[in-house]
Amino acid sequence: MILYPCQNSLVSRQTPARVSCPHLETHGKKIMSLQQELLHVLHTMKQAHLQNEPASAELRRDRLLRSVALIRENHAAFTAAISADFGHRSAYQTQVADLMTTINMLQHSAEHLEQWMQPEIAEVPVAGMQARIEPQPLGVVGIISPWNFPINLAFGPLAGVFAAGNTAMLKPSELTPHTTALLAELVPRYFAADELSVVLGNASVGQAFSALPFDHLVFTGSTAVGKHVMRAAAENLVPVTLELGGKSPVVIDADADVATAAARTLTIKTFNAGQICISPDYLLLPYAAEAEFITASQQFMQQTYPTLQSNVDYTAIISARHYQRLIDLIEDARAKGARIISLAPAGEPDFDAQSRKIAPHLILNVSEEMAVMQEEIFGPLLPIKSYSGEVEQAIRYINAHPRPLAAYYFGHDEQRQKLMAQHTTSGALVINDVMTHASLDSLPFGGVGASGIGAYHGIHGFRRFSHAKPIVIQDEAGTTNLRLRAPYQDKRAALTALLNNQH
Repeated sequence: MILYPCQNSLVSRQTPARVSCPHLETHGKKIMSLQQELLHVLHTMKQAHLQNEPASAELRRDRLLRSVALIRENHAAFTAAISADFGHRSAYQTQVADLMTTINMLQHSAEHLEQWMQPEIAEVPVAGMQARIEPQPLGVVGIISPWNFPINLAFGPLAGVFAAGNTAMLKPSELTPHTTALLAELVPRYFAADELSVVLGNASVGQAFSALPFDHLVFTGSTAVGKHVMRAAAENLVPVTLELGGKSPVVIDADADVATAAARTLTIKTFNAGQICISPDYLLLPYAAEAEFITASQQFMQQTYPTLQSNVDYTAIISARHYQRLIDLIEDARAKGARIISLAPAGEPDFDAQSRKIAPHLILNVSEEMAVMQEEIFGPLLPIKSYSGEVEQAIRYINAHPRPLAAYYFGHDEQRQKLMAQHTTSGALVINDVMTHASLDSLPFGGVGASGIGAYHGIHGFRRFSHAKPIVIQDEAGTTNLRLRAPYQDKRAALTALLNNQH
């Protein structure tokens, strides 16, 4: 089922061909409110979930593989739609990160779900009694997905949602209208109305969506918006998974290979033009390595992006507003004393408003009052904060700030690697690379503190979207029940003896 905006209302329709607005006021009927319409859809889906048998392994696998088919059979259309939404998006970046990675997540769940569904036998205090933990579907899960990876961050959670036997309502970002319209067209071809519904609309629709009484709600986006989503969900005691962001640091230790660290950091900082929640947000660099890092960064750009503005491999900023926000960050830092080094190819502009492409910029001599050190960047700007080279100093700086979604450490000493792992708290830690963890389905993906609540991917998504339901079968003797039955005098004497036993 797809819900489309229709003036002040949403229209439920099964195919894109229907354009009527049946909920508009006609013949004295009042306009049904947005919230009422969304509640009606959710109620219908919940009723279907309760009335149907629990989803079998076959049905769950079928839903996962239909998701794979939706993406695979329409990959060219998705690639074109996402590029249109960005102004220009690297086709390879879309295919590797938005499409193929998502297909792998869905297939991984399809291959393992029967194993995940098995009950866990629990210990019992007496012979004859039985206890087990069965993973039970939650029901209908709401998913609010962002614009930066509009397929991955919509269908990635579905890999766990469908594997766990749930159905879902999806609210994609209004900042990717071509992609969301394509989803609206395609979803009814692959899914029944009570399996997956798509809600389209602006921020007010998203606000109404987040206030629905889902059985679970997943939100991927900024920390600021995440607070509003959690507050709205709390009104209905809806449990949430919040995949937020924050400022993910890179620490380069004194014994690191600086050229390797620069290349691996900038590989991800230039991927999707840095518009990634786990993109490096600032870099902690020993004073002595500053010149070497700048030179290595310039060489990296010459090798990987000899041109930029006309380069099909380099992605534009999603919108004029976000483009201007990034330019303002550069100018704010410059005005407050930062040293700005553009990595634009020779003869090309540092940025261009028409193409919305911004060259990577190194921002040195940063201070805490600069906006670039206060907010998540979400673009190809890399602030560099120099330190003495003692990793403890870098750790203290990280710990003085909100916990990040990811942290990255470059260095070869195992004791200092261990120090970084044990004395910082982040959603994930990657050593001698950047962002590698996100593609490993065996690992949980999620934040901590200001960077998020809960995690998914692989079995961790299955568990996140399941209820671990204890089931106990009492033995014939009723042993554990009888010990609670009055009279207690004899039982108390035995219990007192046990409590007095020093051994």
